[in-house]
This record gives sequence, structure tokens and C-alpha cells, in this order.
Amino acid sequence: MRRGTLEYCVLALLRPGERYALDLVRELGAVDGMVTSEGTIYPLLSRLRRDGLVETAWHESPSGPPRRYYRLTEAGQGKLDEFVGEWIRFRDAVDSLVIPKEST
Repeated sequence: MRRGTLEYCVLALLRPGERYALDLVRELGAVDGMVTSEGTIYPLLSRLRRDGLVETAWHESPSGPPRRYYRLTEAGQGKLDEFVGEWIRFRDAVDSLVIPKEST
């Protein structure tokens, strides 16, 4: 399940504004069940960029070489919005099957 939703979690983390890839790895790693690595995130970000869902900009770093920051594009926001609607329906359907119903 994580594999199918990871890209949408990354898009959601970019919703408020641009982020450095390592920040994304750390934030995802801090969420129970979302453990990930740079080896997973960097190829995912490259694909999202190639698909036009994110764009990048280079910023100088106070400590070291410039860093590439990622931000959501309009197409990325649209894809995220579409996923959220589908996710809510899917989550509710699964909940209706796996969560015991109270007797009335």
C-alpha cells in the first residue's frame, strides 16, 4: 500500500511550498509506516518532475553546494486533489468492511 501512495504523500508535503529532498525523506521517515530512504525519494522526485507534477529550483546553501528544491505544479496539485477524493472513497469502503459495526 505504501508504494502506491508514496508519490501522493510527497505531493501533499509539497503543497505548502517548496522543500529540499532530504527534508522530505526526514518527514516521511518520522511518520509511522512511511519509512523511506533517499534511494526511494530521489528517483520518485525525478519521475514527478519528468511528469510535470513538480518543478525545481536551485538555492544556495549556507553550508555546502547549492540545493535543489521541489515545488508542486498546477498539474501536481490537480493530481493530488483527484487522489484525495479517490482516497477518501477507498478508505471509507475499506473501513466499512474491516471495522466491526456496532449492534443496534
